[in-house]
This record gives sequence, C-alpha cells and structure tokens, in this order.
Amino acid sequence: MFKLIGVVVGYYLFHFFGAILGWFIGSFFDRMRVYGSGAINPMQNSLRQTIFLETLFISMGKLAKADGHVSQEEIIHVEQFMQKLGMTEAHRAQAIALFKKGSAPEFDIKPTYTRFMSVCGHTKNLKDVLLVYLIVMALADGHFHPAEEALLTDLANQLGYSQAEFKHMLDMVLNQSHFGGQQVNSATALEDAYKALGVTEDSTDAEIKRAYRKLMSQYHPDKLMGQGLPEDMIAMATEQAKEIQLAHDLIKKHRNI
Repeated sequence: MFKLIGVVVGYYLFHFFGAILGWFIGSFFDRMRVYGSGAINPMQNSLRQTIFLETLFISMGKLAKADGHVSQEEIIHVEQFMQKLGMTEAHRAQAIALFKKGSAPEFDIKPTYTRFMSVCGHTKNLKDVLLVYLIVMALADGHFHPAEEALLTDLANQLGYSQAEFKHMLDMVLNQSHFGGQQVNSATALEDAYKALGVTEDSTDAEIKRAYRKLMSQYHPDKLMGQGLPEDMIAMATEQAKEIQLAHDLIKKHRNI
C-alpha cells in the first residue's frame, strides 16, 4: 500500500527518480506496518535468527546452572524444546554445545547480550519472546529459585527492561502458564486471568481489550518472523498466544462482553 502511494507521490513531485525514491520509502513503511518496529527484509534476517538461537541456548545453560546444578527436569525441558524445533543432529549438537558453554561456572554472559543487542536490540518482540522463553525455562523444574530470578533480572536489565517492567512480565508469564491446558477449573482462575493479561479486576473493558490485543500482537507470526524469529519457533509462540486467548476468554465470559 505505502509503496504505491510513494511511487505516485514521488512521480508527481520529482518524476521518474522521485517514483524510485517513493518506492523505497514506501517499502520501508510497508515492512514496518506488517512486521513492526525494527523489522528488516525477510531475506536478510538470517543473522538475527542465528544470534537469537545462540543467545537463547547459552542463556538456558546459564539459567539451568544458576541454582548450582542442572536438574533432570531442566535437561528434559531443553530436550523437548529441541524436539519441537525439529533440529537436525548437527544443529542439535550445536545447541547442546551452546547450552554447556552457558552452564560453565566461569562463563561471562555479558558479551553474548552485547552482541544480541547490537543485532536485535531494536526488535522489541524478539526481546520479549527471548525473555518469556527464559522465564518458562526457569519454571521447568517446578519452582522458581531466587538465583534464577536474580539472573533473569540481570538479563532483563541487559535487554533494556527496568526492574518494574521485568516484574510485570514475570507475573504475566507465571499466570499465563496456568492456562497451558484447555480446561481451567482453578478457584483462582479468574484472578490468574487478569494477571496473565497484565490488568486488574478494576480495569475497564476497553483497557482489557487493549492489553489483550497488545499481547496477541507480540506473538503475531508475521511480525515475529519479520523481525528474525526462526520459523521453527513460531509454533511455540503460538502456544503462548493460546494461553493468553484462554485467559481473555475467561474474563470475557465473566464480564459478559
């Protein structure tokens, strides 16, 4: 849409060369509209995909070791994660090597995040998804160790989140995880649903709708792929979106909206 407008306006103002300039400017805004802020041409996002996966598996290793030992539940979680990605044996070996690298006690993770921010720092959706996956990883063994929370707080800070922003995201993800199944029967389900969307019972219907749409946009497949999320991980992002959908449906049912 913007490309066509750019060509017409450019030609009207500056003729042939103006039309060319308008096409490039319009293309930029079309990518922004479809893929969100920080988007690049899908043909050029392989570097972001590589950096994202490297950062993710190194961080998983660091997080698993944060409480002093890597539990069997955490190992199973990473194994299942790789299976969901459909990794080849070669890529699986690379991922395991990255995980072990991150879990080494002497490993300094700051350069990893400096590199991630230099390549992916302008893509808020990628930063959100990375942090959400790491929070889910921290919950893999059934409890949230203080050392894991301290590390996640530090990683969130390196991604540009304030402590308050991280706490807000953490609370949402913890409560979204309660909606991992298709049926929600907990006595606290409605309270969890509000927290999963980052709102309260006092929020207006309009505020709830706005929060819901913002979260669903965060996991929109086209936007994530446009910003550099590996295609194989889109299905996992969709699972997270389903949890948000269930929470929103429960609130809508309770409010009759």
